[in-house]
Amino acid sequence: MSLYLRFQIISTVNRVDRLHAILVHLQSKKRVTAQELADRFGLSLRTVYRDIKALDESGVPVIGEAGIGYSVMEGYRLPPVMFTQDEAAALILISKFAEKFADQQDKRNFESALFKIKAVLRSADKEFVEELDSRVAVQTGPIPIDDSMELHLSAMRKAIVEKRVITIQYYSAYKEETTERQAEPIGLLHYSQAWHFIGWCRLRQDYRDFRMDRIRRLQIMDTRFDESTHPSLQEYMSQLTRERDLTEVIVSFDKEMARYMFSQKYYYGYVSEEERDGRIFMRFLSAHTDSLARWLLMYTNAARIEHPASLRQHVQGLLLELNNHYK
Repeated sequence: MSLYLRFQIISTVNRVDRLHAILVHLQSKKRVTAQELADRFGLSLRTVYRDIKALDESGVPVIGEAGIGYSVMEGYRLPPVMFTQDEAAALILISKFAEKFADQQDKRNFESALFKIKAVLRSADKEFVEELDSRVAVQTGPIPIDDSMELHLSAMRKAIVEKRVITIQYYSAYKEETTERQAEPIGLLHYSQAWHFIGWCRLRQDYRDFRMDRIRRLQIMDTRFDESTHPSLQEYMSQLTRERDLTEVIVSFDKEMARYMFSQKYYYGYVSEEERDGRIFMRFLSAHTDSLARWLLMYTNAARIEHPASLRQHVQGLLLELNNHYK
């Protein structure tokens, strides 16, 4: 076989794979723009247009709307998709996280979907997946996950997607009181060992970060809210980061001590770390440097504040207060 003919065969196979991938992408969304496809597959717009035309000519009912994008006619479905071994393995890993961080309804849904995926795997891949499943686990850390953290996730997801107002009974740990509020939820976040939802609180007339495990009761109302009056979750988080007065802090720890910090560092704005000269240098972005300073005191001489100097001075002031207190 000539080198030219071999190249032609490889090119044809690659294009078939690409057309299949484009079709899967088209079916994954209501509408897809040509630019999105170009970015997703690293193609030029001209190549995207040619590929869409090829799909259409092969009998796939692709609908193109000028200025809006492409979609596949409702009712058209691909035959069962064959997953690669790597794709199936990735889904097994994700399922381990779902076991820890999803509510009971989502766990059941994910388990049902996973059985369907396993059903279309080749025999050798099924054995691989079963072996991997028994040898992978997710450890959530030293802080046990409260069962109440899993409550209301399915209902909250429904309220967010359908843009419905919710009524909640919410417990404030700071004030030690329970209040009834109406909120317009815009998104879900998971951090600091808990699920949170961001929403416009009608009681406080401002955006609030609510911990899901502090919701005592949740009811989805019939009333819908106008999402155009709120930023997206990504826009809200970007705006919050810009508006908050965050201080960059660099602290170096004895390597042995750093091994025992576990998840505590995340409560104080931990961003990243690196090892230099036998010490672990950690970077924090903190909105509450006083809390960070008081936390660092527990590590005594195993922690050293590298930056900023003002934080070192603050720690010295705390030590002086402590010395005078016990003196």
